[in-house]
Amino acid sequence: MPTPHKILPLLGLLAALAATARAQRTVEVFVTAQATGQRLAPSAPLTLAPSAALTEKQQYVFVDAGKQFQSILGIGGALTDAAAETYARLPEAKRREFIKAYYDPKEGIGYSLARTSIHSCDFSSGSYTYVAENDAELKTFSIDHDRQYRLPLIKDAIATAGGKLTLFASPWSPPAWMKDNHDMLHGGKLKPEFADAWARYFVKFVQAYEAAGIPVWGLSVQNEPMAIQSWESCFFTAEEERDFVRDHLGPVLAKNGLGGRKIIAWDHNRTLMYERARVMLDDPAAAKYVWGIGFHWYVNDSYDNVRLVKEAYPKTHVMLTEACLYPWDRAKMTEWHWGESYGTALIHDFNNGAEGWTDWNILLDETGGPNHVQNFCYAPVHADTKTGELLFMNSFYYIGHFSKFIRPGARRIVSSATIDTLETTAFRNPDGSIAVVVLNTTDQDQPFNLQLDGGVAAAASPAHSIITLMVH
Repeated sequence: MPTPHKILPLLGLLAALAATARAQRTVEVFVTAQATGQRLAPSAPLTLAPSAALTEKQQYVFVDAGKQFQSILGIGGALTDAAAETYARLPEAKRREFIKAYYDPKEGIGYSLARTSIHSCDFSSGSYTYVAENDAELKTFSIDHDRQYRLPLIKDAIATAGGKLTLFASPWSPPAWMKDNHDMLHGGKLKPEFADAWARYFVKFVQAYEAAGIPVWGLSVQNEPMAIQSWESCFFTAEEERDFVRDHLGPVLAKNGLGGRKIIAWDHNRTLMYERARVMLDDPAAAKYVWGIGFHWYVNDSYDNVRLVKEAYPKTHVMLTEACLYPWDRAKMTEWHWGESYGTALIHDFNNGAEGWTDWNILLDETGGPNHVQNFCYAPVHADTKTGELLFMNSFYYIGHFSKFIRPGARRIVSSATIDTLETTAFRNPDGSIAVVVLNTTDQDQPFNLQLDGGVAAAASPAHSIITLMVH
């Protein structure tokens, strides 16, 4: 048996060899840049070499995989009626190309999270519900409307994603007869006497979708509960939303064996999310039913509010549940700032604690619709239904720099840039690979050194670009 004085140098040598091996790891580089044709394009790989002494004359992105934060649920978009109707109008070959581009984890950008609506929303061709007028017992409940377009799209997405897709559903409005304004549109409130029936409507939805072969992971309480819109909408104060969850939705789901379905509160802008979260989560009887707080990106960025919710309520999950660009103008589709808006928001939301990120419509037509109240907008992919052509906006690729390389179950790790002109986030995937995203929204190329595990690699961020560095 070796003596201790011989073992210690041997252990030191092994540790040095391991450190050298870590420092010499291969780094794959993928680039999307404005002044080039590169779109999620592989670039020359890098090798981490043993690092020299630091100097303030050079720019760095430091990655520390030893400090881990939130786990990622997924990244994806909304499977709306508008997306489904447009998808159905594409030629079969284009449908295959489209669904693979989004959901295939190897050949596409690997979407793993999805949202859909409970009956109609503005991005439907018209308003509809799943029950007959005044049927408070919900005996007429049927999702037959969704079988023509929406269910086939969702099933194709699930199959292309490998058989699993985390799906949550949101209502834009209860049926008109449940509301005090007798209208699915223009706000109004849920009548108290229909609160239990509305909660049972959620149950019916989950049961019907799952009977159709589509698992439902979660439910948000109400899309944009502070907005009175010209389309489907319903107003809830913070206290009204809390009471509905505490006294109706939570107990009714549990009573019907659906207590495992996640409840997402708020589902509106970052601006008011802390105050809405406080009212909901400071009531233990309501909070016990709530998985997390959903938020949108409209009005103001207010990124700090995401962090504040996570800091004040560390056991509560937070995720972006909707984002889109508007108003629609086909002539402006190629403007580069669209993608940069996504890259900036994704980095800030993840760095402030978000566990998922869900874009709005995955597909719209050449008019920015269909939409029954004409508030047309952009999607990362548009289809010209007259020609069958698919039009990929740069936002598709910007989102792809996250969704393709940051997989469900990944844990966020430290990624720190030494200059303000670079924004960055990083994750360690379940397979051990590390994804580092670097965003440059300036007019200048930005060289930097990637430093990880004692190794360094000289890299560059082109002007108006996003890059993902994959360390294996």
